[in-house]
Amino acid sequence: MPRPAVQTLFVEAVRQHRAGRLAEAERLYRQILMVDARHADSLHHLGVIAHQTGRHAAAIDLIGQAIGLRDDVPFYHNNLGLALRDQGKPSDAVAHYERALALKPDFAEAHCNLGNALKEQNKLADAVAHYERALALMPDYAMAHNNLANALKDQGRLADAVAHYERALALKPDFALAHYNLSNVLRDQGKLADAVAHYGRALALKPDFAEAHCNLGNALRDQGKLADAVAHYERALAFKPDYAMAHYNLGTALHDLGRFEEAQSACERAIELMPTSGRHYRALVSMRRVVTGDRYLAAMEKLAQDMPSLPMEDQKELHFALGKAYADLSQHEGSFRHFLEGNALKRREFVYDEPAALELFDRIRAVFNVDLMHSKRGHGDISTAPIFIVGMPRSGTTLIEQILATHPQVFGAGELEHFAKTVVSLSTQNRTSPPFPEMVPALSGEKLRQLGASYLGAVGTAASGALRFTDKMPQNFFYAGLIHLALPNARIIHMRRHPIDTCLSCFTQLFRFDHPYSYDLGELGRFYRAYETLMEHWRHVLPTGVMLEVQYEDVVADVKRQARRVVAHCGLEWDDACLTFYQTQRPIRTASAIQVRQPIYGTSVGRWRPYKNLLQPLIKELALADEVDAGGTANSGLA
Repeated sequence: MPRPAVQTLFVEAVRQHRAGRLAEAERLYRQILMVDARHADSLHHLGVIAHQTGRHAAAIDLIGQAIGLRDDVPFYHNNLGLALRDQGKPSDAVAHYERALALKPDFAEAHCNLGNALKEQNKLADAVAHYERALALMPDYAMAHNNLANALKDQGRLADAVAHYERALALKPDFALAHYNLSNVLRDQGKLADAVAHYGRALALKPDFAEAHCNLGNALRDQGKLADAVAHYERALAFKPDYAMAHYNLGTALHDLGRFEEAQSACERAIELMPTSGRHYRALVSMRRVVTGDRYLAAMEKLAQDMPSLPMEDQKELHFALGKAYADLSQHEGSFRHFLEGNALKRREFVYDEPAALELFDRIRAVFNVDLMHSKRGHGDISTAPIFIVGMPRSGTTLIEQILATHPQVFGAGELEHFAKTVVSLSTQNRTSPPFPEMVPALSGEKLRQLGASYLGAVGTAASGALRFTDKMPQNFFYAGLIHLALPNARIIHMRRHPIDTCLSCFTQLFRFDHPYSYDLGELGRFYRAYETLMEHWRHVLPTGVMLEVQYEDVVADVKRQARRVVAHCGLEWDDACLTFYQTQRPIRTASAIQVRQPIYGTSVGRWRPYKNLLQPLIKELALADEVDAGGTANSGLA
């Protein structure tokens, strides 16, 4: 075939290729190569087709042959880099992207692709530099804006990431991936409504986008819309049946809804698809009691034999899963060893400024003195609707909420972040305003009323139709004094439990949201003592009748008597339904979801005793060593 005819045939092949008719384009490229086996452009384009159709090894071979014939073509090196990266060889990809840029320094796409490979190697600063270079060369490069935003997100620069996602979408409004990525950051920022909106936009553009369905489910779950979340997890699985994370998320949501058998089946399917994921095992064992001969325990033990080879996240999750499993089997030393290892791994993930954390307790007590509480009393919003249930995590707050939520005039709203967020919003309105608690003395009566009204507005219509609603955010104990000033007719219930049982239960729980003090026994003990000192302060400065204290062990011993106390404190008539709290079908999004759907049982009382010798660092910080040695119960806490 004459050279002009080869060129004509190549032009037609490229036309077919660009039109998406890959089979016809491949036939024409191969026809050229039958005439001219050294036609580098045809070898290169055949490699591109192989890459487009998922045949990465063939792509690497074909483009490599083209480079062997012509090493000076930057596009060859760029495309070989793409194939190498998709085959899991980012280091080799980097070398070819760098060769492409040596040949063509203004090659914006190669800068962007090099950024992608560097990001996969966790070289975020270098990745950001190349994305920025790509955008300097091509400011309207939507994909580079999106990819730069991804790297900025990984650096924790969420506001900058949002700006670049928004720029990508301004350039390309139908960019489904950018809508999805922006949603993920908005969810991380707690902007759930905006996140849901962008997930919806991504799905309108790409209805079979399984990852968007799954993460939309997560955002809806965070909003408390568990039934809607389940629908999207199921939608994700309709498009991608082998999507392990969607099975896992479905399982956890079904568990919150009390559909325990379905939840376990979903987690078992997640394990089947991803048998090295510690997270999936931890979810499963949290849903049921492990017994001798459990095949999943055997699988975990086998996986643990090669623990160092697992990613750190899976090691941490697996340690917590094994800790729970061995606790079920009363193998206390083995259980505690895994909890120690898991907590140590978790503790390395963040910086905990313990002096600052403990100082906050002192600052709160200093600000909320008797004079301040007296001078600012009676100015807040007069609503009688809120019931705040406070205390340490794992102290029984979910049980009390479940009892109250069974009352026909009470809506159980769960753990709401609204009061803390309202306080933060108020303290940041003016750049010169001091933080909480120092902001409080300057608050006028009208500001206190606005604070209470803003909180009620944030709760919104969730509790509409109910005379009372519960807010079971345990950490609201920090705000008990301000709650009373902003909402003087609100009722506070302080839930207490044996100090060592409380702390042990925290230590054996891998919290969904961080409690940074809870992953080291000494830090946990010191935090608990500071909490108890603060609660003693609230007892002193709050008016009589505002805060009721309930002991978990007393509820276990006589649930009817304690339930009557709680209902009366909330200004409600007694209803016998409160004693059948375990039959109430409502979403429960805490680790106590199983327990509060069962009648009262006492196995959690004195849980710490078999671990006594292992808990000495905690017991020392709690200053309970003498009482423990004497066999005391310490039920009254550290007051």
